[in-house]
Amino acid sequence: MHNRRLWQPDQARISQSNLHQFMGEVNRFHGLQLHSYAELYQWSVEKTTRFWPLVWQHCGVKGELGNIVAENRQEMQHARWFPDSRLNFAENLLRRQDESPAIIASLEGSQRRTLSWRELGQQVASLAQWLRGQGIGKGDVVAGYLPNIPEALVAMLAATSLGAIWTSTSPDFGEASVVERFGQTRPKVLFAVDGYRYNGKAVDIQDKVTKVACQLDSLEHLILIPLLGLTSNHAGADNLPRQDWHQLLASQEGASLRFEPMAFNDPLYILYSSGTTGKPKCIVHGIGGTLLQHLKEHQLHCDIKPGERVFYFTTCGWMMWNWLASALASGATLVLYDGSPFYPDGNVLWDLARDEQVSLFGTSAKYLDALHKQGYVPINTHDLPHLRLICSTGSVLSPEGFDYVYQGIKQDVQLSSISGGTDICSCFVIGNPISPVYRGESQGRGLGLAVQVFNEAGQAVQGEKGELVCTKPFPAQPVGFWGDESGDKYHAAYFDRFDNIWCHGDWIELTDTGGILFYGRSDATLNPGGVRIGTSEIYRYVEQLDEVEESIVIGQQWQQDERVVLFVKLKPGLTLDDPLRERIRQQIRNHCTARHVPARILQVDAIPRTKSGKIVELAVREVVHNRPVNNTHALADPDVLDQYRNRPELAC
Repeated sequence: MHNRRLWQPDQARISQSNLHQFMGEVNRFHGLQLHSYAELYQWSVEKTTRFWPLVWQHCGVKGELGNIVAENRQEMQHARWFPDSRLNFAENLLRRQDESPAIIASLEGSQRRTLSWRELGQQVASLAQWLRGQGIGKGDVVAGYLPNIPEALVAMLAATSLGAIWTSTSPDFGEASVVERFGQTRPKVLFAVDGYRYNGKAVDIQDKVTKVACQLDSLEHLILIPLLGLTSNHAGADNLPRQDWHQLLASQEGASLRFEPMAFNDPLYILYSSGTTGKPKCIVHGIGGTLLQHLKEHQLHCDIKPGERVFYFTTCGWMMWNWLASALASGATLVLYDGSPFYPDGNVLWDLARDEQVSLFGTSAKYLDALHKQGYVPINTHDLPHLRLICSTGSVLSPEGFDYVYQGIKQDVQLSSISGGTDICSCFVIGNPISPVYRGESQGRGLGLAVQVFNEAGQAVQGEKGELVCTKPFPAQPVGFWGDESGDKYHAAYFDRFDNIWCHGDWIELTDTGGILFYGRSDATLNPGGVRIGTSEIYRYVEQLDEVEESIVIGQQWQQDERVVLFVKLKPGLTLDDPLRERIRQQIRNHCTARHVPARILQVDAIPRTKSGKIVELAVREVVHNRPVNNTHALADPDVLDQYRNRPELAC
């Protein structure tokens, strides 16, 4: 059942929270008497031009605020916030320059590393000085083909201190995937490693790096980080100046930090859509909007305080890496991990959380489900007194996933099922430290974001499923898409569905508690008999069966209608037979409706996912209908799709 309260902050925690302090400032400055999150949220979306400057001031943004809060607010796509403000992103992340740790890094199979704030600043200054000497500056693109290591943060901070634009992807991406991304954004500098470690293996990517570099005709410099210390092998890229990371930093010893003042809406990051339906979209995020939104989310929603340890299991190919990096602006210590979350076993991240006294532990719903399925119960093995917030994202966290966190990990913890994505490099839906957590529900909508649920007719509804929309401009909207001079692609992505309204593509419901229920992506919803069904409802109950490890469900066009087709990956050694099919159907019928029951249930060995771990219903749907999948490079293992192609069971 939903609406069962799983956690309630005590009065001390509420009164000591940054959010409570911020609400007091709102009340004092504007003569109000707001007492609850719901009241604060309502004020923040009704008075956005008062709210965002107050966030700037409360979070102590370094820069000039300017006199204009927003322009073109009546036309959402073209709204511009703080057009006359000046600031530098890296300067806001490097406010501290002391000996306490800024970064604690753990790499699978390697020793722990730390960088103090002073050491981080020194490395950024040295690298920035070298980049400046090569003529890199405002508007140039600098790219990272890197694992989640301190050097990735140093490179990003050095580039953004100059006003350059940072873009990155992770080393598990194949050559074609990287070229598809960086080939569009045309970086002048590429940072790369010789290899990385995953699941007990060292993976040499030197050949991949060379092939990528040779295909990027914009590239002027390749900087190599010898992470594994492999013997250099870079034949084929001899025409490209190559630098060794350590030698480069040593050559610039004694450099001082300098920060280029930039406009609020100048580009900061280029992030890439997963690209499963075509070339990845290159989404450009602005300096000020990203910083302001992340400060709001970290300090007000996640209650991050200076010196706290913040961990998120992520790669440099996922926007959660960019989100994590910004926690430096709140004076937090970043805890990085790169490697498998199940090597040598499922305790590895909880050992890290315990040993490093992590306060915020961020992960994916997929990871929590896998822990649960494999029988890990950290509450019995790991004392986690500092852990106060667990964030889950990437896919829908089921009500049973909520139960698992409170029964299997920690009872007195705030669980935030957060959602937003690459499109806004942040969250539309997020937690807050002063409200209860209800089973299966995200706590609520983010401050300053006018999020509503629209039905098919474009009417706002509550207690009904519909599209997640945002009805007013907000600073973290993308600046645009790279290379989309007319803005047509940007408009088509978010503003085609409802006029002057951001339509995000999530199928959700707003509950009577103010929370949000997620039912999956709206473009993957099923439509048997004209009734829309969210895929997460089926996954939730199918994957409760012991025999089922994972599943994926699509709608197949059939006899002028659509029928539900379910593919299941079973535990090793098991075979799908009619009795198990019937149990699956009965499970769905009992917990959902007769319309949810699949017409066909088929066994597969693997579920196709993007490299960031999201299942790809759309790709499977295309394959089943014998239509081409435009961009298989976006998939972790494209060959998996062969199991879904030309299945005779789907021809009758």
